[in-house]
Formats: sequence, C-alpha cells, structure tokens
Amino acid sequence: MQTFKIKDEFLVDGIPTKIISGAIHYFRIPPSQWEHSLYNLKALGANTVETYIPWNLHEPQEGSFDFSGFKNVVRFVKIAQELDLMVILRPCAYICAEWEFGGLPAWLLKEPNIRVRSTDPRFMEKLKNYYQVLLPKLAPLQITQGGPVIMMQLENEYGSYGMEKSYLRQTKELMLAHSIDVPLFTSDGAWLEVLDAGTLIDEDIFVTGNFGSHSKENAQVLKEFMQNHQKNWPIMCMEYWDGWFNRWGEPIITRDPEELATEVKEMLEIGSLNLYMFHGGTNFGFYNGCSARGNTDLPQITSYDYDALLNEAGQPTEKYYAVQRVIKEVCPSVWQAEPRTKTLKNLGTYPVNRSVSLFHIKEQICEEIKTDYPLTMEQASNGYGYLLYSLTLKNYGHKNKLRLIETNDRAQIYIDGKYDQTQTQETLGDEMMIEGQKNQPTIALDVLVENLGRVNYGAKLNSPSQSKGIRNGVMQDIHFHLGYRHYPLTFEQAQLDKIDYSAGKDPSQPSFYQFEFDLAEEADAYIDCSLYGKGIVIVNGFNLGRYWNHGPVLSLYCPKDVLKKGRNEVVIFETEGISIDTLIFSDQPIKKDLS
Repeated sequence: MQTFKIKDEFLVDGIPTKIISGAIHYFRIPPSQWEHSLYNLKALGANTVETYIPWNLHEPQEGSFDFSGFKNVVRFVKIAQELDLMVILRPCAYICAEWEFGGLPAWLLKEPNIRVRSTDPRFMEKLKNYYQVLLPKLAPLQITQGGPVIMMQLENEYGSYGMEKSYLRQTKELMLAHSIDVPLFTSDGAWLEVLDAGTLIDEDIFVTGNFGSHSKENAQVLKEFMQNHQKNWPIMCMEYWDGWFNRWGEPIITRDPEELATEVKEMLEIGSLNLYMFHGGTNFGFYNGCSARGNTDLPQITSYDYDALLNEAGQPTEKYYAVQRVIKEVCPSVWQAEPRTKTLKNLGTYPVNRSVSLFHIKEQICEEIKTDYPLTMEQASNGYGYLLYSLTLKNYGHKNKLRLIETNDRAQIYIDGKYDQTQTQETLGDEMMIEGQKNQPTIALDVLVENLGRVNYGAKLNSPSQSKGIRNGVMQDIHFHLGYRHYPLTFEQAQLDKIDYSAGKDPSQPSFYQFEFDLAEEADAYIDCSLYGKGIVIVNGFNLGRYWNHGPVLSLYCPKDVLKKGRNEVVIFETEGISIDTLIFSDQPIKKDLS
C-alpha cells in the first residue's frame, strides 16, 4: 500500500476500494488487548480501523504531555499496520465520543469566558501548542510516508455546534504546517443545516456523515450536498452507530443483531462505513462524558460496552457474527476468519485489611489551599474527580440557613463530621437549615463535591456549569462566608502513599478501604460493586473508574494489565456511608435491571 486518493471512489494504489472500518479507541482498552481487538476487526472482514485522539488524555496539564502506556497511539497504529489494516485518525481538538468534555482539557476553563472550538486567540494558541507536539508523532504514520494512515479528521460534528469557517480554516492550516498531507475530512449529521455549517467542502475537505439507520435516505442527503458543490465523491458514513452509550440510572440500551446486520448490508451496498463502535471498552478514571437533555445533565457510566460487536472485555458478540455474514454477502472476496476469544476469571474474594475516614487524613494526603473565596476544581487541582471544601462557620446558637451558590455537580454536606444531605443538580442551591453542637462557638462544615463528567456534546459545551466545584460561594444566613480550605483528591499514587490507615475509621464519612492480596496469575476480570454505594476503585495505582448503585452496571472491568503476579493492592474510595468488608472478583459483569 503506497497511495490513497479520493476521486469518485476511494483508490488504494489506484484500485477502487470500499472502506470497511471499525472504531477501536486505544485509550479505552488496555494495551495488551490492542492486537487481539485489531485482529478480530480484520477477521470480521474489515480493512480499516478508526480511532479518536483525546486532547485531555495526552495533555493532562497544560504543557505536560503523555504518550505512554494506554496513551501510546503510535504503537497502536503500528500494530494495525502489522495486521495490514488501514487507519483513519481523528486528532481534532474536539472528539465528542461520550468522553469527558468531548476531549477538551479541563485546564482550558482556567481562562475566563474562553470560547472553545472558535478563533478565540487563547483557544487557538493552546491548540497550536498541542499540535506542535502531537502532529509530528502522527506525520510519519501517513501513507505518504510509508505508514497506514489514509485520512485525518479536521473537526468533528462541527455543524452541530458552530459555523465559524475561519476556525476550520485555521485548524486546517495548523495541520498542513505540520506535514499532514493525507486527505482531511469532516463528519456531521446527514442533514443540510449541519453539513452547510460544519464543512469546508469548497476547499476540498472530504465530507462524511454520522448515522446508524435509514442508510439510503442519509446517503442521498450527502450525495445531493456534494453535487450542489460540484463534488463527485464516494459516500462514507464515518460513524455507523451499531449500539449506544449508557447513563447512570437508566436501562441499558441494546440493538437487535439481525436488524443491525440488515442495515449494515444496505449501507455497504451504497458505499463505505466505519462501525461505531467495533470495540467500545471502558471510560477508565474520571473520563466518562455527560449528556445534556434540555437543562438536565445526564452523566454516562464507566462501561463503554456500547452493545458493540466486541463487548467491553473484547469478546465477540452475536452482532459480530451477524455483521461478518453480511460483509461476506456484499463483498464475497473479502478475507475473514474465526475471531479470537479469551477467558475471564473469578480471581477470588478478599477481606478488607484497613480503612480510614477522609476527614481524619485530609491534611495529610492533600496540600491544603486556603483562600477567602472558593476555588473551582480547575483552579485548585486538575479539574477531575473530587474536591473537599472545609469551612469554619460561626455558631449563632440556633438554626441557620445555608446555601451552596453555583455548584456542580454533586455535593455531600457534613455538619460537625455528621452527614446531613446530598444535593444534586435538581437541588443544588436549595436552602437547608443547620445547627451546630451546643456550647461550641463554631460549626465545622465539610462539602465534598464530585465532578460527574462534563457535557461532551451540544449547546452546553461553553456553559458555566462545565466549571466544577463551588463557583460562587457558601451562604450562611444571607451572607457569603469568608474562608475556605480546599483539599483536592487526585488519587494519584503519591497521594495514596500518604494515607495513614491508623488515623481512625468512620464508615459514615467518605472513606478509603484498602485490600492487599496475592495472585498466582494475571487475568481479565470484573470487580463486583453490587454491595457498594458510590465511589471509585483503584488497582495497583490505576483508577478503574466510578461505580454507583444506581446502575445499570454494578461492576468494573479490571484488565489483567493492572494486576500483578504476587502482591496486589486495591483501594476503594466510598462516599455513601456504606461499610465495605469484601472485594469480590467475577468473570462476568454485574448488571441491574432498570427496565
């Protein structure tokens, strides 16, 4: 493979080629599984793999870049090349992907009123700095330089957000300036308004659509749009949705395998497609996104199973075989094979070793930040996870009104160390009554605020609510309190190492639970969280993500990559006052029926 051109058909080394692609996000699956999933994509009958590249993952702190381990996109692409797969890369500033803030870094929000995805000079300067590091890593992977990359995305679903063509042009120039010379493309919904707003078709930027059904109708819209701009390009669906993502407290969304296969066959008869997702994987850590439904934010779950062709752990599903069959029907000469499978294991049940209350060790594990008025999560820390605010209020000897003003997303309130209430977006800012202990001049107020995930799509991308924590202040009676102590919880290894489990336990307060145990082997597994309330699980320093008894999933996928032969440590941070006694592994995910 030496050349790739877009004419009236896709031409690979001059040969007309139908692109059959599947989405695999390297950052959602462990590196040990990359080759396994890519092989299964090839065995499906596909010739291409597509992946996004999330900015916030690779530049977690401004000016600090990371392309190691789970983040080694270059290695992922090279494995794809070894399997003779072409690669479509989407290195755009914004990816959506049900990923935290659509891939935009939280530290952007330190800039007051910054307009993301626009020609705001502050935004473009930061994008430029990112591209100066990222694009030189990607350029050698292009087909023009002997690599497998055939196309790169300019922007993602921009027509569902803006219409600033100058922003698209400036982004294009940044990419060209760093030797990106494969065809660039945009992807948008298949209707006129978004195509008109979000494309650079008159500058020969290839146009693709995103949809998951009604292939003929959607393809016709794309075709007519191209014809109106004197383009005779092939039709490609860049995201052919074969399942869907899930939200906390809602039933799992599924799609019938045979219905999907019928739709895929229809699309392949028309043109090319990228199955989104082929393998969904997991939103490890705090990287789950959030949907916006009107004024309501709906955080997405840790699992990104997506009801895809491979399940969260990478096992072929009924959909895999149904789609494999119709690919053969449309393209009888395509190479296919039996997919690889693997065995997940129940690695046992282990008792808790030690536990400690967060309130007893907050000064020990966190660098205390004192200010007159509250800092947001972005100002105080990295912008993810949790931030504990501690205040010393005056005790007036009778009940007082208390309000949290402009707070996101979830606040747990403790008065003199005792749990009082939890406020969520429906109740944050509501008035509550507090009373301190008698014969004490002050009241200790602790507010644990959790960022449940930033909105990743739509009108709220620039909303003030994207900045997390207490943005305005705490009011006692009707005055703003003066004096805040901030304790950022990053759960990085250096912070975990400072935990003194002898400092005193109190399960009624947010608490850390430590498990230490030996394993004879490493294996993929699930951790059963059905007896827990809400929190996170950290395995040997790696944050598996959030669990929540709201469901619909009550387990966390634990890949073998984060386990060790011999001694292992698991730390659970539980916030709901539930005492945790055991760590239970399972060879199956645990689900809650919410139908």
